[in-house]
Amino acid sequence: MKKYLLIFLIFITQMVFAQQDCITAIPICSDSEIALKPNGPGSVKEGSGCVSSESNSIWFTFSIQTAGTLTFLITPTGPSAPKIDYDFALYGPNHSCANISETPLRCSYAGLTSSITPPLTGLDMTSTETTEGGGGTGFVKYIDVLPGQVYHLLLNNFSAEVSPFKLSFGGTATLLTPFDNNSLKIYQPFPFLKPGANSDGNIDVCGNPVTFDFATLSNHIRNNNPNFVIKYYRSAADAASDYDPITTPIPVNPTTKYTYSISYVDPTKPVNFLNQCREFGDIRFFDRSYALTPGEITSCSNNNSGTAEYDLTSVNIGLTPNLNVKYYPSMYDLDHVINEITNPYQYISAEGSVFVKATNEYGCITITEIKLKFHPLVKVLDNAGLTQCHIESNPSMGLFNLDDAPVIAPGWTTKKKYYPSMADAVDATNEILNYKTYIAPNGVVYVRVYDDLGCFNVAKVTLKVIPPVKSAILKDKMICMEDKTTLDAGPGFTKYEWSTGATTQSISNVGVGTYWVKLTTRDNCSTVQAVTVYPSEQPVITSIDVSTTNLTVNVTGGTPDYKYSIDNVTWQDSNVFNNVARGNYKVYVKDAYDCDPIIVEALVPNIVNVITPNGDGINDVMDYSAIAGKLNLTLNIFDRYGVKIHQADKSNGYKWDGTVAGKKIPTGTYWYSLTWNENDKKNTPFKFSGWVILKNRE
Repeated sequence: MKKYLLIFLIFITQMVFAQQDCITAIPICSDSEIALKPNGPGSVKEGSGCVSSESNSIWFTFSIQTAGTLTFLITPTGPSAPKIDYDFALYGPNHSCANISETPLRCSYAGLTSSITPPLTGLDMTSTETTEGGGGTGFVKYIDVLPGQVYHLLLNNFSAEVSPFKLSFGGTATLLTPFDNNSLKIYQPFPFLKPGANSDGNIDVCGNPVTFDFATLSNHIRNNNPNFVIKYYRSAADAASDYDPITTPIPVNPTTKYTYSISYVDPTKPVNFLNQCREFGDIRFFDRSYALTPGEITSCSNNNSGTAEYDLTSVNIGLTPNLNVKYYPSMYDLDHVINEITNPYQYISAEGSVFVKATNEYGCITITEIKLKFHPLVKVLDNAGLTQCHIESNPSMGLFNLDDAPVIAPGWTTKKKYYPSMADAVDATNEILNYKTYIAPNGVVYVRVYDDLGCFNVAKVTLKVIPPVKSAILKDKMICMEDKTTLDAGPGFTKYEWSTGATTQSISNVGVGTYWVKLTTRDNCSTVQAVTVYPSEQPVITSIDVSTTNLTVNVTGGTPDYKYSIDNVTWQDSNVFNNVARGNYKVYVKDAYDCDPIIVEALVPNIVNVITPNGDGINDVMDYSAIAGKLNLTLNIFDRYGVKIHQADKSNGYKWDGTVAGKKIPTGTYWYSLTWNENDKKNTPFKFSGWVILKNRE
């Protein structure tokens, strides 16, 4: 803001015609330099001394604020300055304009004969003369001034040509002013306008035109001093003549320069010199408003979610770095400052609009709309299915080529990726990379189908594994080892492939062993079914007990009921053969399968019931050495209490002579047990038991 201290600092000469006599002298209310252009004399011829006549004259008045010396300099300006002769007459202190013939306190003139260019005149600190040109220099002696003194100064351009001048003050004294920052009247910082106004006087507004209330500036300009009166005008000319001041808010135009005036009024001193002072300043408005353009953003509503993610900051609506930007989902929210969108970089929304409120550093607000759109939705064929045969080694699993799933709608050019779950498909995590050789059980996978814009939709693919289909009638069999049988897979299959090479429903004349058949169903899935022909379990003769003339055959295994024979001709259900004579036999056993019998050789030994160890060579010992070839042949003798008293084996020739440890034992009846194992594959155990009478001599 450019601060003008006097009315004649702003306006050209023709604006001050009425102030060219002493009574209407222009008050000088500052030490600042003055520049004006007088044109013509005043209404009253008031000159005296050096200014005896007026040609192009102007009157000033000023008062002293601080005591000291006072000088001033009058300098012609303009193109014709070297030919301009300014004269002056200084009156005071306390000069009366009614005394038109008063002798001036100081007077002088520049004169065109001076060697100084342009011709200068005024008061300086070196001159000693007080009148008449200062000895040819144009300067006369300074004056000593006191506070409160009032002076009048008459300037006259003696030259015929009208030309402007500059008037500046010097010395140690200061002029009285109500606008001095250091005075008791007011503190006036520069600029006078509201805080934040630029140094050139601009006031920031938002819009053109905009209604502005100038009265809002007054307190700041006057700094709350009631002795200052502030007025506002539409032009400098209006301000100069105090014409049509602005008293109500009006529309202002940034292209127009407005003017304000500051007048000092001391209600306690109506004739106070300061009441004559008036200061002016420019007011300009600067339109800080700006425009934003409506925007539109299109994003993907992925997976038909009905919403999309938008980066609102990416929309070109004319934002600049100096703007404070906020986003709202509706104009209602914006107007009420609620529900601000705090993450405009990842805004999730359906189609619609977002409203942007931008505020610049001057407080100007612009609102615009961003429309939210969806890209065309990616079309997919949902609920597609893939069916595969089971994997033979893992029947619950199938080998799928997921690329075969019909998920892309006709007419769409898209790409696909595969995922094990919906969440993975949406988040693009855990991608199935081996989608052409995907092994899985019954279940589902999800296909992320996306277009060139990156938009995607997710289709579900159901996976079905065809389980193995086996023959219900093909069962394992059990036959005699020497027999043959038929294996039948039954009807209902389109193809049969046997391990024997046969391709018929059944195969015949097969013996004991393991076989398989590959069965193919109508869906072209094959199942390999194994079947085993087992040999029937043969019974095992675990032992044969011989008691006197009875032979008991003990059997385990096989499938009861058993059949027994000792001649392979006559068969009986009982395992006991009675009244068997002494000698060697073959025992035959077969089970319910009637397979070839099991054969074990058996011996019914010679039975010794009495020994008389008297040395006569007859029945002196109990001797089974005749069957010493049997395995593990052992003869054990027990007393009547069941206590074993003798063991006959290889070491004593399988004999007992009626003694124990070489001593004869009492005559009596004793029990014996004869055991051995037959020399057959099973080493069938035999047990022959009975009693024997021992007679010793007394």
